[in-house]
Amino acid sequence: MKVLVADKFEQRGQDELKSLGCEVFYEPGLGAGELANALAEHGPDILIVRSTKVSAAAINAGERLKLIVRAGAGYDTIDIATASTEGVFVANCPGKNAIAVAELAWALLLGCDRRIPQQTADLRQGKWNKKEFGKARGLFGRTLGLIGLGTIGREVAVRARGFGMKVVAWSRSLDAERAAAEKVHYAESPQRVAEVADVVSVHVASTAETKHLIDADFIAAMKPGAYLINTARGAVVDQDALLAGIRDKGILAGLDVYADEPASSTAEFHTPLAAEPGFIGSHHVGASTDQAQQAIAMEAVRVVDHYRETGTVLNCVNRAARSKATCVLTVRHRNRPGVLAHVFQVLSEAAINVEEMENVLYDGAEAACARIQLASAPSAEHLTNIRQRCSEILSMELSLLSVNT
Repeated sequence: MKVLVADKFEQRGQDELKSLGCEVFYEPGLGAGELANALAEHGPDILIVRSTKVSAAAINAGERLKLIVRAGAGYDTIDIATASTEGVFVANCPGKNAIAVAELAWALLLGCDRRIPQQTADLRQGKWNKKEFGKARGLFGRTLGLIGLGTIGREVAVRARGFGMKVVAWSRSLDAERAAAEKVHYAESPQRVAEVADVVSVHVASTAETKHLIDADFIAAMKPGAYLINTARGAVVDQDALLAGIRDKGILAGLDVYADEPASSTAEFHTPLAAEPGFIGSHHVGASTDQAQQAIAMEAVRVVDHYRETGTVLNCVNRAARSKATCVLTVRHRNRPGVLAHVFQVLSEAAINVEEMENVLYDGAEAACARIQLASAPSAEHLTNIRQRCSEILSMELSLLSVNT
């Protein structure tokens, strides 16, 4: 099995892939535009990426490509729609960088509160301005608002309690009972977080539903002079609204991610936010610690190994949540060649599409049970043809699905 690694990847991870018998092509310097050529040249079964964008052109260039592993949690750099259309699985490595991202979120938060980057810049220019920088609000007793309470959000909350802060959180899956279990205060909406928090830290995935979740209305609801920390994805924040908030409300922003950030790891980059004194930033490096990268690399190897052994994908992000199946045909049969081929032939004659199926062996491997999800129900005649034309079929039953699965 061939694996193309198109970003920096821990040496231990490379060695583990090779120990599995994989032929590894390690090309960490590939830009987004060069990826298609590399896929066409090497013909890998699996592609591992970290920050390199995987376009439709790249996916189409990989004729043997079956699986893309994002060595990280977010996968908005991958053209999921094209991968799904072309039958390419996409997997991620969630939760492995949570502590690293939480640590950077706190670095940005503290940087905003004490304006450490601005102080450093003045010192580099030979300026001493204790009068200005001696003003800081402090964090003890203040309220941290979390937008998103997944693995990273929870790690941020743990550290907030160490700083003596009250934590209020909103998440799509959060309710009052779970909030109490997580030792945070429940907010019924993002707007409520904006209204009560002195610091807002964003920890949601980038999806169509979360694009510009932090919009002009959210910024308007924030307290004057509040801090906004974003280590999630740039698309979650309306950059123009944030810029206005910095200028008009004194919002301080600590950002690791940007809506228009470069596709490659080194490039020229200009953002209007950088000119604002209320801004501090980093270079989308939330997961970039040795600890996190080793954990992510080993998770990526685990995904590859499981796929190699079973053909199934751990952490798959593009498996359909629902199929078009309306019924299930359960066929118990002798474990002999041609039995399922016969079943599928009759279904093909009936123009009935197979949505999903599994074939489970009984102990001893003499018999098996196939559960075949179908787009529409076979007629009585087709069921008779399946049963009577094959003596290896032990029994059959057709059941309707109450909801699509």
